[in-house]
Amino acid sequence: MTKTKTLATSLLSLSAAAILALVGTTSANAAPAKDTDSNGAAVSRHVASDNGAADYWTPERMKSAKSGDVLASKALQRSGLLNLGKAPVAEAPGAVTSIEGQQAAADKNINLKVNQSETPVKHIGKIFFTLGGSNYVCSGNSVTAANKSTVSTAGHCVNEGPGAYATNLVFVPAYLNGSAPYGKWTAKALYSPTQWASNGNMQYDTAFAVVNTLNGKRLADVVGSSGVQFNAARGLSYKSFGYPAAAPFNGESLKSCSGTATNDPYNPQFLTQGIPCNMTGGSSGGPWFIGNSSSGYQNSVNSYGYGSNSSTMYGPYWGSVIQSTYTAAAAS
Repeated sequence: MTKTKTLATSLLSLSAAAILALVGTTSANAAPAKDTDSNGAAVSRHVASDNGAADYWTPERMKSAKSGDVLASKALQRSGLLNLGKAPVAEAPGAVTSIEGQQAAADKNINLKVNQSETPVKHIGKIFFTLGGSNYVCSGNSVTAANKSTVSTAGHCVNEGPGAYATNLVFVPAYLNGSAPYGKWTAKALYSPTQWASNGNMQYDTAFAVVNTLNGKRLADVVGSSGVQFNAARGLSYKSFGYPAAAPFNGESLKSCSGTATNDPYNPQFLTQGIPCNMTGGSSGGPWFIGNSSSGYQNSVNSYGYGSNSSTMYGPYWGSVIQSTYTAAAAS
């Protein structure tokens, strides 16, 4: 296994005719640059501009940002990697088309016991961004890095997979009810595995944002950071965190899930693992920590689940490819 020696997780809803993702929309922008790290692995890099992003994200815009339902579904459809097989279908095909459409079924059927409410954690926060003229929200975490300015999240929170990169992206650590107690940290560069940015391969649904300094300080110096681990054993126990915004949640406070990871039985080609969890859209990109607290090593992110009433959250296995993406971002 590989570790960084410092300690400090949107459900994807699948049905035969509709695949609902944690975030997403469609747009177009310049093709991302492709770097190659010291191990020869390709990494997609996109240079971002804050362009007044911090001022753009008022409390009102943060509260109204949507957990979208397009990006990851389109990526899966384009990639041709999805196998519906015997995956559970929570509703009739195509029945859930909006957050409003999910409300009644979600309120009726979701077992709220598979998540816990949490007080804010300094290094965990919300990620806000714009795609196709609409505002969206994910979750993220400050991770240890030489630049002390690196945030982990899901790949589909920064890139359509394949397609446009997000703009107007900010990280708001310890968000609570519209407040930004440690400020809004604007992105200056976005990194994802080329397997995600070029093919939308769910196996690699992880990305890292490098943020600008704020008031002359670096992110980790203000909120701390989590150690990261790669190529770990499978089947470990995890605690994941996120800000679910789709019904029946409102995205205004931090939630967590805990459990032992098991392989995805419906799409084993993704090599993902799942833990008991019903967090919905907006929790995408929230960190998975090995163990039972937010002080462990981060080892995955919230990626997807089956059905809007899913009780399992799946996250990508952090192997050498995702490690290469992290290494490129952390050293920038």
